[in-house]
Amino acid sequence: MKARMQPNRADGFTLIELMITVVVATILLAIAIPSYRSEILSSRRTDAKTALLDLAAREQRYYSLQNSFTTSFVNLGYATAATSSVTVGSGYYTVSITTTNVAGSPPTFLITATATGSQTADTACQTYTVDNTGLQKAYNSSSGDNTTTCWQ
Repeated sequence: MKARMQPNRADGFTLIELMITVVVATILLAIAIPSYRSEILSSRRTDAKTALLDLAAREQRYYSLQNSFTTSFVNLGYATAATSSVTVGSGYYTVSITTTNVAGSPPTFLITATATGSQTADTACQTYTVDNTGLQKAYNSSSGDNTTTCWQ
């Protein structure tokens, strides 16, 4: 009996197989990258919330000693000469303090954290606030109230 000759077949992938792999990988990346970016933006919100709550506690301590609130970060124990705003955490939020110390009315403060740099892409939670009563608020990029989503 005569043996059949097999044509030489190269081992490897065909162009069709490679193209299918590229298409599948592209689809997976198109889904994964935006989700990952969204989670990164969401995780950075902790910087703002932590800074606000820390500053609110420091303001209350300052009030117990001075009977007024302060806008000076140095008075609150921050090692900075800035009096109008300071960048907190990893630099994704800028925090500012507004106070009202008018004779005849109780003193108040409002601490605001505003997204800066690449964090401005987080349009759902652009601004966080906390006041002297402990009221926590958050606003989206259109200044709409988004407290329930952002302060979770």
